[in-house]
Amino acid sequence: MEYPWDELTLAFSRTSMFPFFDIAHYLVSVMALKQRPGAAAVAWSNPLSSWLSAMLHCFGGGILSCVLLAEPPIKFLTNHTSILLASSIWYIVFFCPRDLVSQGYSYLPFQLLAAGMKEVTRTWKIVGGVTHANSYYKDGWLVMIAIGWARGAGGAIVTSCEQLLKGDWKPEGDEWLKMSFPSKVTLLGSIIFTFQHTKHLAMSKHDLMFLYTFFLVTVKVTMMVTKDSTVTLAPFEDTLSRMLFGWQQQFSLSEKNMESKSSSNGIPLLTTASD
Repeated sequence: MEYPWDELTLAFSRTSMFPFFDIAHYLVSVMALKQRPGAAAVAWSNPLSSWLSAMLHCFGGGILSCVLLAEPPIKFLTNHTSILLASSIWYIVFFCPRDLVSQGYSYLPFQLLAAGMKEVTRTWKIVGGVTHANSYYKDGWLVMIAIGWARGAGGAIVTSCEQLLKGDWKPEGDEWLKMSFPSKVTLLGSIIFTFQHTKHLAMSKHDLMFLYTFFLVTVKVTMMVTKDSTVTLAPFEDTLSRMLFGWQQQFSLSEKNMESKSSSNGIPLLTTASD
């Protein structure tokens, strides 16, 4: 007999992303594109270029995962229903009379609802990426982690390549050089779901999906309500960095302290001079 908690998490894990959660994902992605400087003008002057950019924002994670698995990168075009749905969202966002969609999206409750639903789709993409990679490379941990991360947050990498081709790329916005919080938390989730999939984490998949999604939505909503982007993994990153990479810095500080003490006691320090 299943407990209420198991029934809840199992029902949650069986929730279909189509169409409502997919609509939220497409809406948030296209609105992020429209908020870029000059995006609206490009849509009016070159609708095809704007549409292609929107598709990269909506399906970038799937494109990157296909590239990594040596699958056709245009595979996403075979899902006609999703393409039509994403294209409809792009059209009404950019060409709706009096810009009613953007005005409605400007209300915070609507943004919170759309952003929360988008984070739900992130969990499904990570799980799908890990499972898909395992079908190619049985128990290939690194491959499963990479594909899960690419499926959940690879859109930022693809759009960075798009900006590079257009001449709008900036180093400080590159996900490889400075990973954003969504990319970091997606990588963490990909690692966790990989461990669960390979039976190294004693937790059912539906329980893990529910807890991880709850964490994502809570953090995202908190960041939007408080308008504080500092809710990051900084404490965890700092602790891990000190454990793995902080030894040399600690030795350097100890040597400097010893040198300063020796100098204050009047003990001459041996130095080497070069010609």
